[in-house]
Amino acid sequence: MKYKDYYAILGVERGASEDDIKKAYRKLARKYHPDVSKEKNAEEKFKEVAEAYETLKDPEKRAAYEQLGRYRAGEEFRPPPGWGEQFRGGAAGGEGRFEDFVDLADLFEQMGMRNARGRAGARGFSMPGQDYEVTANISLEDAARGTELQLELNAVEPQPDGTVKRVPTTTRVRVPKGVSDGQRLRVPGKGAPGVGGGPAGDLYLDIKLAPHRLFKPVGHDLYLDVPIAPWEAVLGQEIEVPTLGGRVKVQVRPGSRAGQKLRLTGKGLPTPKGGHGDLYCVLSIVTPSVLSDREKALYEELAKVSNFDPRGHLQ
Repeated sequence: MKYKDYYAILGVERGASEDDIKKAYRKLARKYHPDVSKEKNAEEKFKEVAEAYETLKDPEKRAAYEQLGRYRAGEEFRPPPGWGEQFRGGAAGGEGRFEDFVDLADLFEQMGMRNARGRAGARGFSMPGQDYEVTANISLEDAARGTELQLELNAVEPQPDGTVKRVPTTTRVRVPKGVSDGQRLRVPGKGAPGVGGGPAGDLYLDIKLAPHRLFKPVGHDLYLDVPIAPWEAVLGQEIEVPTLGGRVKVQVRPGSRAGQKLRLTGKGLPTPKGGHGDLYCVLSIVTPSVLSDREKALYEELAKVSNFDPRGHLQ
């Protein structure tokens, strides 16, 4: 009887988790499924992958397989003494007939542990379609109110002759309000068609917010650079600032400094659970580049009478 290394066939370590085994199987099944694969000997490889998965996904079969020991792929071997009695009460008449089996698939099937070869033929097998992933570029305003996107995708469609064809297709998806830059959205059933009657895959949208001329998003908060005049910083002033919902008034307090943040609660982007982030107005102090004679005279007078030393800490 010839040994098969099911772990090597799936490309996983012997201590691989059930999830790792499943992921490896799904990847290889898509690669070698005769309905979609252009690989050489695809059907033979597909059956081999399915056989390995059918054994390793089942805890009882996996335990029985590992009790056989480790050999080189294709090497002739015999199960250890007592192996047949330990699993499913013996193997088709006892250990004396192990030599009648060609390989492990025969052995497991005769033990009542039916493996993939008897039923996982490629034509009767179904699996979900491939997932798609695209970058969705949207504006800040779209993120605030939600939007609908029309996406151009290259769908993979299995053909009757076993080949695959990439067909440009258009799909429309709804992006809900409250998304943030870098977020990943799953749209069920908008991926590639399934194989053998399996369900369609999913579409994943990677949200990318376009740069905005005024606001910088950080999560669901927004930051806005707000320039103020020197006298507004010193004396204080009520000013108007823009928000995504329109202009609002905010109070600049006397003695405000460059870099200081004024928080407007709830004026940021909406959040998926309701509510909104905040808007932070970051103050900067700007001076006029062109002065009238009167303005220049006032600044000169201020320079004479003021005791303020902005570089006193450098002494």
